[in-house]
Amino acid sequence: MRKESCFWLLILAVFTLSFVSCEGDNDPIPVSTNKTRTVLVYIVADNTLSSFAEADVNEMMEGMKQVDTSLYNLLVYVDGKSTPTLYHLVKDKSGNVAEEVVEHYEEQVSTDATVMKRIVNQSFNAYPADSYGLVYWSHGEGWIPYPVTTRWVGQDTGDGTDSRMNISDFATVLEGCPHLDFLLFDACFMQSVEVAYELRTYTDYVIASPTEIPAPGAPYDKVVPKMFVSNDEETVATEMGAAYFDYYDEKFSYNNPSGDTSDWTAGVSIGVLKTSALENLATVTKNVLPSSIDADALVESGSIANYDNRASLSRSYVGYYDMDNVLKSLATATDYTIWRSAFEAACIYWNTTPTNFSSYIDYPYGGPFSMEGTSGVSIYLPLSVTDNQKSVQKAYQSCAWYTALELSKYGW
Repeated sequence: MRKESCFWLLILAVFTLSFVSCEGDNDPIPVSTNKTRTVLVYIVADNTLSSFAEADVNEMMEGMKQVDTSLYNLLVYVDGKSTPTLYHLVKDKSGNVAEEVVEHYEEQVSTDATVMKRIVNQSFNAYPADSYGLVYWSHGEGWIPYPVTTRWVGQDTGDGTDSRMNISDFATVLEGCPHLDFLLFDACFMQSVEVAYELRTYTDYVIASPTEIPAPGAPYDKVVPKMFVSNDEETVATEMGAAYFDYYDEKFSYNNPSGDTSDWTAGVSIGVLKTSALENLATVTKNVLPSSIDADALVESGSIANYDNRASLSRSYVGYYDMDNVLKSLATATDYTIWRSAFEAACIYWNTTPTNFSSYIDYPYGGPFSMEGTSGVSIYLPLSVTDNQKSVQKAYQSCAWYTALELSKYGW
């Protein structure tokens, strides 16, 4: 009996080993229900950026080769010129990354807050984790509500109209969603204090640029691994910002002032704002402002850097002014030192190439402008030169930043 038992145990062992050896390297890595972080990339590319979306998704797949998918989820929603689709990037035992379709959707307007909220909630509910991150990929124009002027985030032209998302709509999307470790705006002009302050309760860090970004956007093969590099969200946010910047910094060239689109060597600027420090920054800013402010005279002095260059095209243009330059011009030397300390507590990472590119310099060709003396965060100054400026000024009154600083006392 003992010999027979050993014989059958040996047969069972051989069978088991044979079965295991038949498992292919292409089988997916088993999915754990105890994930550390889920990140959703929300790509609104039903516009002039559609040709860049596929390349960026391929970069994300390359970046996920360095990520432990048993611990981390990366979901990608893509609304380009074809069927809107939500993907989960999965990896097999050989390290190959593939797009697993979560859902195809009927044609929809992805800048609609109801649509985006449904996608965000679907993603985070289906792939729960200990923490979450969000990337918003599209055109960007800052905080001023569309259609007062061209300031918004996201553009969807798929239904035959030109639909945009206002920051107030974006805030409603995040209401009721899990709190975010980070929010990366892969879009132009989004690192403004008004945007970050409006969203401060929904995310710990805002990663964005105060200027135009290169059309290919973030180098996701470099940035995606940084999304999951640590459980410490500040480390994640700063390393994501640095990975974004370093890629374009290495390509930067003074010899390509027009920003040759074959290499995108015209530079970039990226910063990270810590939202828990923004309420103190608002308080300190309010306390150091003088009793009166002449915004027109301030801009005309030439001492304030402007991250946008549309003034050469239209007097109805609304600027993105460097926040540090503005406060340094308005506050006393002592007050500015106090203010600068609060600012540095909020802006924990900032880097720029010596120049950035603007499509509106020598329009329509574009060209470089100096970033010397800039701080990486823009602020609005209400000018009075045109009726459009006045209508924008009225819209400014809806911003939480406006209320926090009690700017009504300046007649703004």
